[in-house]
Amino acid sequence: DGIVEEGGVNWFLEGVRACSFDEGECPMGVCRVRLKNRRDVAAGTMAFTFEKPEGFAYKAGQSADFKLIDPPETDDEGIERTFSFASAPFESDLMVATRMRDTAFKRVLKTMSLGTEIIMDAPYGSLTLHNAADKAAVYLTGGIGVTPARSIILQAGHDKRPQKIILFYSNKTPADAAFLDELTEAQKTNANYKLVATMTHLDASDASWTGERGYITKEMIQKRVPDLGAPIYYLSGPPAMVEAMRRLLNEAGVDDDNIRSEEFAGY
Repeated sequence: DGIVEEGGVNWFLEGVRACSFDEGECPMGVCRVRLKNRRDVAAGTMAFTFEKPEGFAYKAGQSADFKLIDPPETDDEGIERTFSFASAPFESDLMVATRMRDTAFKRVLKTMSLGTEIIMDAPYGSLTLHNAADKAAVYLTGGIGVTPARSIILQAGHDKRPQKIILFYSNKTPADAAFLDELTEAQKTNANYKLVATMTHLDASDASWTGERGYITKEMIQKRVPDLGAPIYYLSGPPAMVEAMRRLLNEAGVDDDNIRSEEFAGY
C-alpha cells in the first residue's frame, strides 16, 4: 500500500515527492531532501548538510525525523533517527550533527553519495528561545547536545534578540567539542552572548586550554549568574547529564517552570 508504520508514524512513501528549491513546498512537513555535504566537526562527530526545501520553515532549537530510503543495510536500531537542527533558520541549508556510532544507519549516512535523498518529517520540538526580553537564557549542554544551542545562538545574533544568552558547554577535550571555534567566534558579533566552555579530561589531550576545567558546577554557573533563580535554563545532552543538571538547579532553588530540557539518548 506504500505505507510503512513505525513508532505510530505512518509514512506514505509512494506519495512523498522530492522537494528542492525548484519543486515547491513540502506537503505536511514530509518530503525528500538531498544530502549536499558532510564533514567532521569533532572527534567521532560529523555534520550533514541537506538542501532546504522551498517554503520549509522551522524555529531555532527544533528537530526533525530522518528516514533512509531503501538503505543497503539495516539493523535492529532501524532506519530512522531524530536529530535537532544544528543549522539556524536564516541559513540557506539544513544541517544536523551526530556522534558516529557503529550502526547501520550511521554507516549508510556516512558513505552514501552526495545528492542521495532521505525522507525528512519536520519540524518538531519546543526547545526554542523564550520571548521575555528581561529573562536571560542559560544553556547547560554537553557533547552533541550543543546542536540546538548552535541553532539558537546564531539565530539570536542574526535577529538581534535582546535576551542575554550564556552557553555552558562541557566536553572531555577540545577535540571532542563540536562547533567550538564557531561558538567562540559568535561572541564577537553578539554582545548579549557569552560562551563558557569547560573540559573534563584534559589529561587525555595534548591541546593547550585556558578555559574552565571539570564538570559544570553550581559555583561555575553562579560566577556568571549571581541570581540563579532569575534565568530560564535549557538542558541538552546525554540523559545522565540532563538529570544531573536538573538536580543541581533544583537543589539551588530553581523552579522547574524555569527549566526546559531535551535528552540526547543513543545518538
